[in-house]
Amino acid sequence: MRAIWSGAIGFGLVNIPIKLYSASEESSIDLDMLDSKDFSNIKFKRVNEKTGKEVAYENIVKGYKMEDRYIVLEKEDFEAASPEKSKILSIKQFVNHDDIDPAYFETPYFLEPQKNSEEAYKLLLKSLVKTKMAGIGTFILREKEILCLVRPYENKILMVNRMRFPQELRSYEDLNIPAGKNPKEEELKMAESLIRQLATDFTPEKFKDTYHDDLMKIINQKAKGKAVKIDEPAEKQTAPSDLMAMLKASLEAGKKATG
Repeated sequence: MRAIWSGAIGFGLVNIPIKLYSASEESSIDLDMLDSKDFSNIKFKRVNEKTGKEVAYENIVKGYKMEDRYIVLEKEDFEAASPEKSKILSIKQFVNHDDIDPAYFETPYFLEPQKNSEEAYKLLLKSLVKTKMAGIGTFILREKEILCLVRPYENKILMVNRMRFPQELRSYEDLNIPAGKNPKEEELKMAESLIRQLATDFTPEKFKDTYHDDLMKIINQKAKGKAVKIDEPAEKQTAPSDLMAMLKASLEAGKKATG
């Protein structure tokens, strides 16, 4: 893996030099964009809108449009905006991980201690494991301020979970969510029984992205000249009058599955 950021974690007066690595990767199939006429690859170019000529990457700068002109920003300008956040992931508070709504979570990253910071790294890791807490902090990554959670992962390594700022979460107030009638007491009890019946410890190994494999089967079929058959799934919607019947059937099916 290649480090995408290097700096330090700061909590209190303690600084721990670290490197940041992406902890996830895409599992989608790598598909190329082609011209439907002759299947030639589609290439994208950075083009000057006035001259129509391609611009080399090293000649591209970033700018902010203010009224009728651009203010061009250099690398030093980004670093000058928040120099301390460009190099230090500063933990502002420690919280219970379970107190944070999952809607705030985004990308995970691994943290690796740099040379001579192993002891301080282990101290923070073991302290978070023992207290069952996580640190909330901010730093600058790729010219953007990141809100993040620093926590133990499998009690062996520190992980950073990138988080959304509150203003990045949309409001649902404009959605058409009718109040509706409250469920009947018997329906509610049966739904609770079904939930308890299906309740178990989370086992991530049980879940797999199967779409990738299914799509590869289609690709292999087409490569052999075979026709692709589409099985249209029937759209199902449980009517209010069928709720009790569906809940009972679900409970019975669950009982049979567990013997």
